Amino acid sequence: MADGNAYIPPGQMRYARACMVCSIILTQARFRSEGCPNCPFLDLKGSPEAIESCTSGVYEGMMTIADPKRSWIARWQRIDNFVAGVYAIKVSGSLPEDVKQAMEDDGHVYIP
Repeated sequence: MADGNAYIPPGQMRYARACMVCSIILTQARFRSEGCPNCPFLDLKGSPEAIESCTSGVYEGMMTIADPKRSWIARWQRIDNFVAGVYAIKVSGSLPEDVKQAMEDDGHVYIP
């Protein structure tokens, strides 16, 4: 993230969405202005269509990871190489097939 802060401001949770690839939770405005900090290959920055198809407003549970490298929960959720922030435990929805194929072609592994 531009300012290194991937946390959601108080009162902004109603605008929160979770990335369907890495499960980070950001406001729709943050995805639009900065994209996903863990998944730049999704090209979410400035693309409402990509945000709509690659993020979800439906998710279960939240966890805040302050130090992903040292967190056992981050390792368990396979997010220990991602930025610090708020993550969903489970994200509902599915990526479009063309996005999955593009990820595979670029060597990224998608774990639903």
